Amino acid sequence: MKEYDLICQSLKNVPDGKMVIKRYGEESLISYEDFRFCTDGKGRIEIYPLYAGIELTINTYLASSFKIKHEPLNSVMQINHCRFGRIGWDMQSAASVYLGAGDLSVHTLDSCADSEMNIPLGFYQGASVYIDTAALSSPPTDILRDAAIAWESLSDKFCDSQGSTAMPSDKAVERIFSGIYDIPDKVRLPYFKLKAQELLLFLDTLDAEHTKKLDRYVSSQVETIKKIHKQLTDEPQRRYTIEELAKQYLMNTTSLKSVFKSVYGMPIATYMKEYRMKLASEMLLHDDKSIAEISALVGYKNQSKFTSAFYDVFRILPTAYQKQYGRK
Repeated sequence: MKEYDLICQSLKNVPDGKMVIKRYGEESLISYEDFRFCTDGKGRIEIYPLYAGIELTINTYLASSFKIKHEPLNSVMQINHCRFGRIGWDMQSAASVYLGAGDLSVHTLDSCADSEMNIPLGFYQGASVYIDTAALSSPPTDILRDAAIAWESLSDKFCDSQGSTAMPSDKAVERIFSGIYDIPDKVRLPYFKLKAQELLLFLDTLDAEHTKKLDRYVSSQVETIKKIHKQLTDEPQRRYTIEELAKQYLMNTTSLKSVFKSVYGMPIATYMKEYRMKLASEMLLHDDKSIAEISALVGYKNQSKFTSAFYDVFRILPTAYQKQYGRK
């Protein structure tokens, strides 16, 4: 996967189990010394202070989950954009919010003060803009002053009784964030300042009430889906039906399908097909097994159906893949 490879390359010098914090300024809005990270992987956070009370971070993670503990700051809004992968928060309200590529979310730091962040696909890159409304005694730039943004109402607009709003990707969001991840270092800071202004103007003028929202789920439902995911991936040779899983986990089929797609970004059948083919590709390169044996191990009794599925995912036949990338 191209995105996964880019994340691995970006974090190649970061030791496993470490979260590297890199600042591009003397002070930052959030005291990261007070953050407590617990991760099964690694990551990097790049911090860019933009104005008094506003900063932007670029976040790159290679992990399945990690826990963060920080001050429950209800005056600080966190605006998140997902570039690659998926990420989810289990909020204090017992609601879970998940973002995929291009999605946007807004929440206050008191709603995620002691939460677990989940990375269902094992990798993530995105940006966060933090706004401390208590520190904004006056708008930081002429353009924002001219727009007469009411910072408190901006928080009320998106951080409702459940503490967050999540919106699917659209052209306006893509326009704002498309260039920030690959901009040259020497112009990053002024470019980020312009983009922060554009983002805030966009949110201020957005009709939140009539804007499409991503679904939120009860955290207990998400925990059940994680158990189902583990069962499916632990036994790729078995073929479970939706009805079997729903009965086993006491969950109706509609909820099971919708929550799984929200967390992992695709329907169960599509996800498991890609998972099985990825597993098969690793076996083709590293295991001394025949294609028929590998086919059976990933749940395909019919080798021709396995070959067709492998080609659908990798656009190359298993035999050619093995010859090109594996044993010589």
